[in-house]
Amino acid sequence: MMISQAPGAGDEVLAVRPELTDVELNELFGASWPAHRPTSFARMLSRSLTWIAARRGSRLIGFVNVVGDGGAHAFVLDTTVHPDERRQGLGIRLVRAAAEAAKTHGAQWLHVDYEPHLESFYEQCGFRPTAAGLMRL
Repeated sequence: MMISQAPGAGDEVLAVRPELTDVELNELFGASWPAHRPTSFARMLSRSLTWIAARRGSRLIGFVNVVGDGGAHAFVLDTTVHPDERRQGLGIRLVRAAAEAAKTHGAQWLHVDYEPHLESFYEQCGFRPTAAGLMRL
C-alpha cells in the first residue's frame, strides 16, 4: 500500500509492507552499513508488525522495520537510508510513517534505541529521550 509521495521528492514513494527481495534489501544495507553481510530477510519480516520502504523509481532507497510485543509496545529497528539519499528528510519521513503504521496496528508506545549521535534525528522524528537499559548478549 502506497502511503505518500513526498512533495518535491521526485518519484520518491513510501509504502507500508511492500514486497521486498533479499537482493534489494542486501544492496541497500550493504551500501548503508559497511559491516553488513548478505542475509535472508524473510524470517525477520515474518516476525515484523510492519515495515516501511521508500523507492525512487524501482530503486529501494530506504527502509525501517517495526516489531511488536503483541500488545501496546512496538520497536523501531533497522532505520536505513541509502547514502546517496541522506540529509534530505527521508529517514524522518520513514520513521514517522512507521509510527503511524504501528498505531494502526494497535501499538500505544513506540520505542527506539540509538547511539548518542542520532539523538537529534530521533527527536525530529518525535521521540523523546528516556533512561533505558541495554545488555549485549
